[in-house]
Amino acid sequence: MSILLKIAETKREEIADLKRTRGLMSLRAGAKSQKPPRDFLKAIHRPGKISLIGELKKASPSKGILRVDFQIEPLAEAYARGGANALSVLTDVQYFQGSLSYLKTAKEASGLPVLRKDFLIDELQVFEAREAGADAILLIAAMMPPAKLKELLAVSEDLSMTSLVEVHDERELETAVVAGAKLLGINNRNLNDFTVALKTSFDLLKKCPKGMPVVSESGIFSREDILQLQKAGASTVLVGEAFMTRPDVEAAVKEMMPG
Repeated sequence: MSILLKIAETKREEIADLKRTRGLMSLRAGAKSQKPPRDFLKAIHRPGKISLIGELKKASPSKGILRVDFQIEPLAEAYARGGANALSVLTDVQYFQGSLSYLKTAKEASGLPVLRKDFLIDELQVFEAREAGADAILLIAAMMPPAKLKELLAVSEDLSMTSLVEVHDERELETAVVAGAKLLGINNRNLNDFTVALKTSFDLLKKCPKGMPVVSESGIFSREDILQLQKAGASTVLVGEAFMTRPDVEAAVKEMMPG
């Protein structure tokens, strides 16, 4: 079984628990009672400049623990001081040692818009994300049929949230565009076997609709990588591991990001 299928199985169990413990009405009310979200898309879409979504990630299934002294508040502050434009916060507990509570902590500490980085396949999770303080969510095209993607995009839009729709190949890219995605993410990591290749971004950027903001994700470790991605048409990079494994996150961001 691929890692993605295993994670999807876990998420279905979590959604069943969410239905039992909270239910749709309660989660929707919780989401609607929050202050309006920050404009994630506006924060990262700066024509002519490359933006950074700094990721807060303690661990991953492929690499294990990335940062032993993982503390959300100081790390979020370091990203903000370094010049990150937004944050991606891992909330998956089982595979990434994340937490839903990290969203508000990161948002308050940094003053930046935050994205819930998780494996969302049901509207309950979208309402849960908004209730927890997320300004944006990740939707992975490979995890759901096109109709479900369209449905979750509509739910997030109704909550004034940004959806980062992640694709890994040309077929998924087409699905995302047809579903109405306004922000595309190209994941350089194959979620079935976790291998990484920046070539995925270079190939797919050529196929993206002109003018659409595109985020390149995973496998980005140097300023040169970022400059090449910018030249190829990426408007934003999402970087986690390269910063989480450095002692001084603020300095690492300043060193890697072009001016």
